[in-house]
This record gives sequence, C-alpha cells and structure tokens, in this order.
Amino acid sequence: MKGLSKLAVFAALVMGGGIYAAVPVATFAESKTLALQIALDRRGFSCNAIDGQWGRMSQVALATYCAVNGYAVPPTPELARDILFPRERNLFRTETVTQREHDALVRIPATPEGKSKLKTMGYETIMEMYAERGHLTEGALRRLNPGVAWPNPPVGTLVKIPDFVLPAKGPVASVLRVTLSRFEITAFDEKGRLIALFPCSIAADKAKLPPEGELQVTTLIPNPDYTYTPDRVSRGGRIARRVFPPGPNNPVGTSWMGLTLPGYGIHGTPKPERIGCAESHGCFRLANWNAVRLRKMCETGTSVVVEK
Repeated sequence: MKGLSKLAVFAALVMGGGIYAAVPVATFAESKTLALQIALDRRGFSCNAIDGQWGRMSQVALATYCAVNGYAVPPTPELARDILFPRERNLFRTETVTQREHDALVRIPATPEGKSKLKTMGYETIMEMYAERGHLTEGALRRLNPGVAWPNPPVGTLVKIPDFVLPAKGPVASVLRVTLSRFEITAFDEKGRLIALFPCSIAADKAKLPPEGELQVTTLIPNPDYTYTPDRVSRGGRIARRVFPPGPNNPVGTSWMGLTLPGYGIHGTPKPERIGCAESHGCFRLANWNAVRLRKMCETGTSVVVEK
C-alpha cells in the first residue's frame, strides 16, 4: 500500500518529539488543543477520547493527517489549530438532561449471571452517557461543564459537548490495516488513499494475537449481544455460558465486525479511556464511537490486513 512508510516516518517523528505544554487559556472550552482534537476527529483521524491534553495518540493523529494531505507537521498543537483549521466553527453544542435519560440508566451487576438478566447494558451515569456522546474523557466533560452536579445532574441541566454529526454517506473503506506495534487501525479507499485512523487495543497475551496476513470482514452487527464463556471450569463441571444483552456497557460495545478468523473481530468497548494498549482477549477494540464509524465504512468482504 503506497504511502505507508511515509506515514510511519511522520508518526515516529512526532511521537519522538515529546509532549507539548498547553498554552494557558481563559477557559478549557477555548483551548486550541481541544479544538484541534475535535477537528481531527471530525475528519476521521481520531485521538481516541478527547481530553485537551497533547499525548501520543493525538500526535499520531495529527502526523497522519498532515502526511495524507501533504502538510508539514506544525511544532505545537496551538500552531496546528491556527494553521490547519483556522475556520473551524461550531465546535460545541448544548444539550439538556432529560427524564428519559435518567430513566434509561442501569446498574451493571458484577456477576455474569446478573449481567445476563439485564434487558440492556446501558449507561450507569449521565456523565458516562454524555462523555461518550461527545467523544470525551469524563475528566474533560467535567472541565467543559464546571459547576454541574456530576455524575448524575438533575433533569433540565444544560451540558456542553463537542458537536459531531456523521455525513449521511461517508467514505467507503476498501482495505483496513491493523498495525499491532502502533495500536492502530487505518482505513484506505479503493484508490489506496488513507481515509481514517483509529487507535485500538490488542491482545495482552501474545499467543492470542492473530497471525500476520489478510482477513476479510464477514459480519457487520450494530448493538450486538455478547456470549460470555468462563476462562476456567472446575473438573467435571459444565461450561456455564451467559448471553449479555446489547448496550454501550456490553463487553463488545455498540458495534461488532466479525472476521474470517473464527472468534476474532473489531468491536467497541465500555472503557474507551483504556484504548491504545495490550489488554484485550485477542480482538481489536476501539472506542464505541470509532467502532460504529468504522463499521459504517465497511461491508462484508472488506479486506483486513494484520501487520506488525
């Protein structure tokens, strides 16, 4: 795939450059780093959960966006915001907490049996709900909305979050590349152009990592359920499988893309802030909003190349 080595060089250069200190601003909402993360996310170059802090995943998202578009990487996120997205407007929208949202909250039991008895694995708090809706960390949500009674503000509370509206018809991915060493999935169109980047988590146990090579997407499932199988069974005991209902707190989140390697897939997660490390059971895990976006770019038969 043309351009991959160039992208890797850009990413390596930026990742090796350290973390830039943010320039003090009047309020968190006016942070140019925050604005840059939102602008990149809107274009499909995700830094994972937006937090207003300039770390590795933000650096890679910016470097990749610049490489794809032929730009030099600005030396600071503040300059990147001013140079690359000077006219980016309407970064936020304000929503009102409703009684319906409170009524939809659930308590997730600790046991597999308890989880299997739920009707849905929905959000446990309004804070969790709005953080995911705005692609934010919960800490960033708090900073955007000081004075709000988190984690469950009362009905009628006004909450500011980044504004994301996916186009009715987005770009179509022809090939996905899962790069294990960089904890990322990149999507390419039929002409080989890179059109999106998403941070992911991979298996902590190297024995469970899929072999390098080409796979295909076999299924595309929104709001999947999840079949839980215990890791250990007592001698002579029966395997007690449990089916967990759909919802954002389901272990595979709000989206599943099955692959030709049995048992493996690309899916969401109820813990987006832990993306970008080795801790999954073998599948490729993305923040729920990124898993949904990627699924909508693909179809059955889409090629998935796994590489180091």
